[in-house]
Amino acid sequence: MTIPTQIPTESTSTANPNTQVRVWDRFIRAFHWTLAAAFMTAFIVEDDLLNVHVNAGYLVFILIAVRIIWGVIGSEYARFSDFVRQPREIMAYLKAALTHQAPRYLGHNPAGGAMVIVMLLTLTATALSGMALYGATEFAGPLAGMMSGASEATGEAIEEVHEFFANFTLALVFFHLAGVAFSSLSHRENLIGAMITGFKRSAK
Repeated sequence: MTIPTQIPTESTSTANPNTQVRVWDRFIRAFHWTLAAAFMTAFIVEDDLLNVHVNAGYLVFILIAVRIIWGVIGSEYARFSDFVRQPREIMAYLKAALTHQAPRYLGHNPAGGAMVIVMLLTLTATALSGMALYGATEFAGPLAGMMSGASEATGEAIEEVHEFFANFTLALVFFHLAGVAFSSLSHRENLIGAMITGFKRSAK
């Protein structure tokens, strides 16, 4: 029996609240925690440990590339088709969430799905601008050839772009954590634990 992506607001009286269903596959869980570790490592060490910073940035970029592929061919709840919603659906969900009337989803809810997409975009921008900066200032990395001959002003501009997206991504991380906490309390479930074990309860 296929469990619907969205759990109806009115659950049936026969539903067993203790029934567990696997939602997050092994790749999604490994991707989530490895991406978080790689981004925070790069953000914390900055230029003090340049090789660590650069390699963490490469890892972020590779993880995102694989996640995009997995978003097309991966398991049910990992696919973009499961959680990418229209803006009006996202806004409707947020309004319902503010009054604690938002329905529960087994996978990403509309707001969470939007956050996934935005963070993938900002992390990609952070990684690409970082590689461009590395090529312009250190004459190394995959974009070194493209950035050869870049002026000092260009390097400074790229650095500002890189720092902007890194800081913006960090702000999104805090919004993400707040959303996870809010949703966990609203639906009385441990979403962080679910991202570790892969399981969530099937009933509302």
